[in-house]
Amino acid sequence: MKRPRRKFLQLAAGAVALPASSRIAWPQSYPLRPVRWIVGFPPGGPTDISARLIGQWLTDRLGQPFVIENRPGAGSNIATETVARSPADGYTLLSIAPPAAINATLYDKLNFNFLRDIAPIALFYRIPQVMVVNPALPPKTVPEFIAYVKANPGKINMASSGIGTSQHVCGELFKMMAGVDMVHVPYRGAAPAITDLLAGQVQVAFDTMTTSIEHIRAGKLRALAVTSSTRAEALPDLPTVADYIPGFESSSWQGVGSPAKTPREIVEKLNAEINASLADPAVKARFAVLGGTPIPITAAEFGKLIADETEKWGKVVKFAGIKAE
Repeated sequence: MKRPRRKFLQLAAGAVALPASSRIAWPQSYPLRPVRWIVGFPPGGPTDISARLIGQWLTDRLGQPFVIENRPGAGSNIATETVARSPADGYTLLSIAPPAAINATLYDKLNFNFLRDIAPIALFYRIPQVMVVNPALPPKTVPEFIAYVKANPGKINMASSGIGTSQHVCGELFKMMAGVDMVHVPYRGAAPAITDLLAGQVQVAFDTMTTSIEHIRAGKLRALAVTSSTRAEALPDLPTVADYIPGFESSSWQGVGSPAKTPREIVEKLNAEINASLADPAVKARFAVLGGTPIPITAAEFGKLIADETEKWGKVVKFAGIKAE
């Protein structure tokens, strides 16, 4: 009787151990099928370009296609909700950009809590914004601009790519910290905003460097400063806003996440692969065209960045009384 009992105990122990060994082996062999990567913005923009570039790297490295699916709408909330409700198995990813941090306060009701429902995986890069004015405007420096606006309260129009966008909240942060009064003029995208800035219909914008840099180089726009905490490699002679307003910082950034509770081994594997891609000369060159500087960090560090940005822009949204359309 002892032998059958011993055999039974051995089989039972094996049955208990099998799921554990499967759990260990599964993330190591990930991915076993195509991965869906959801982008909450239309094709062709920085978020989409970044996802396709890193997605192709992962496809080549991991042997399964990372398929980009554009789901624009509601400031990326539609895409976020889709991913938040997806299985936490590593087969649905989400592009993450500043709206993820801004929307938490901008929208009164969301069907998700970003910090709770999305697991950060990796940051790709940060892109400075640049403070640009129409060349017909007299100020040539940030202090001169502040003085000019204070002498003309409510007469300076500030363009943005839409209510609650990173360009908008950056401008509101400037208004708050500089103590100036400007009229916000929202557009449906950066292109029409810059078109009117070039035409002199509006006077200033806090635009992404990607959109404005060629106009700056051609002398069609006057750049006063970059909004990042350090000078930008693409415009090394340009000062920062923080040189005149200590503590000022705003920049666009791109990264990727997945549903909360995605296995830690999968998150770490994707983080390691993506960080490896950021050292690739071809990837770095492509990001440089966008004006971005690759920043390889851990998933936990990316999560802290998102949390810090959420707190920071929440204060600005509340101070300016911004409401989603």
